[in-house]
Amino acid sequence: MMGRQWTPLAAALLLLLVGAAPLATAALGDDERVCPTVRAIRHLHLHDMLGHWYVVQYYASSEELPEYRCMRADFSLSTAPSTAAPGPRVTMNFTYAFSDDPMGERLRGNITWLLPDLGRPAHWRHQEESYQGVYNTYVLDSDYTTWALLLHCAEQEGSLRYLSSFILSREPDLPANVQAYLRDKLTRYAIDLEFMFPMAQDDCDNLVDIDGPVEPGSGSGGPDEQVVTQERPRPDRKHPMQRHHKPRSQG
Repeated sequence: MMGRQWTPLAAALLLLLVGAAPLATAALGDDERVCPTVRAIRHLHLHDMLGHWYVVQYYASSEELPEYRCMRADFSLSTAPSTAAPGPRVTMNFTYAFSDDPMGERLRGNITWLLPDLGRPAHWRHQEESYQGVYNTYVLDSDYTTWALLLHCAEQEGSLRYLSSFILSREPDLPANVQAYLRDKLTRYAIDLEFMFPMAQDDCDNLVDIDGPVEPGSGSGGPDEQVVTQERPRPDRKHPMQRHHKPRSQG
């Protein structure tokens, strides 16, 4: 039986279609209601991630303009036994200010995650009783002494997923080439880098502490601890770790 004869044009079209197939499949397979499959750092040395960090870039899928400045985070680890939620817990105490706040208030909050699988220390999980969903956080990469990259994702029935990400630095500044390297890692998770904004870390020492001085690591780290902020009520504003899901399109 004679083999099929391919013209040069047909062969070129076949190669084009085969090459485009994975891209088309990826585009069709990105369900914006569901968190992406994440490849976190495989062997995270959790204790080396602890301590003080500056947030130098920030992304949230619900925001199209930069809202914050001077965000800083302090990570601590609790291994005290708890009947309500056994296992280690990671707490992040953070401070920040709204970029358009003329008073320059330093606001504070904290969030506590559980480690659902001790064999995967780069995956942390936070769940609130009042919220029908789970907040998953992943350490995508870190060299511990200079930079780290976090990805957060939450799902809620009837809404689009919520994605956010932090580029962390041990110093207020991080070289541009390192930031570009870390930003590139986020493209596989459907993060639009156009809306990943720099977090200004200048003029932060002059922020006003309304509720007293900042005490890093002061969170209780309890198993039922919610995302807490200490600030005057602002019903139209939210803090950097608060989820805001876009309603799912009915079209």
